[in-house]
Amino acid sequence: MLFHLEKESLLASGLKDHRRLVGYREKLDQLAKQFMGQMKPLHKPMEKARFLFDWLWERKPGRYEPQGHFRLNDVIDAELSKENRTVGNCLGLTLLYHCLLKKMSIHADAIYLENAFGMGPHVLTLLQTGASAIDIESILPDGFDYKGHLNNPSRTRWEDKELVADIYHSLGNEWFEKGELAKALNNYEMAIKLNPQYEKAHLNKASLMEKLGTGRYDRIIKQ
Repeated sequence: MLFHLEKESLLASGLKDHRRLVGYREKLDQLAKQFMGQMKPLHKPMEKARFLFDWLWERKPGRYEPQGHFRLNDVIDAELSKENRTVGNCLGLTLLYHCLLKKMSIHADAIYLENAFGMGPHVLTLLQTGASAIDIESILPDGFDYKGHLNNPSRTRWEDKELVADIYHSLGNEWFEKGELAKALNNYEMAIKLNPQYEKAHLNKASLMEKLGTGRYDRIIKQ
């Protein structure tokens, strides 16, 4: 079955109501139309991807925030805001970029790093067209064809499912910090379902289960 990044990202972000889901997909279409109206008559996918990258940075020069939005709906709202405000963290900016690329029929994968810039886990774009493949670092204004991660030994290639799994994992961390352990557990399990190889999600789930104890964990999974 086809995995739809845009829809699944919004569902993972918490948009269960059909009207809200449709509304945010329309907002994303609105953003794509704004871009298409300004895009030069380019033919090569790499050129279109570069123009989109530059366009986004021109719109919001302060778009990156380390602890910023990662839910796609929040990222869309921040991008469409008339205020010059931050838009998202590495996950949020990567998700938005990939969804807009798909509007131009350009597919991109992601790269996951255990540690980047000395700040811990990180995601970015991997764009391959023909024989050419480049890293695109959405947190840096000069991040198109970024070379700084090429020798990172933890490089792991992610497809759309793994990228959406990172939304669930991030939500699990948020709920855990708030003491909402049942919600945290549910999100960790969704992350693992989409990305069975996601070691951090497994470790965080194990830590949560230890905190809950066998009795409380059994009660939660029966709910």
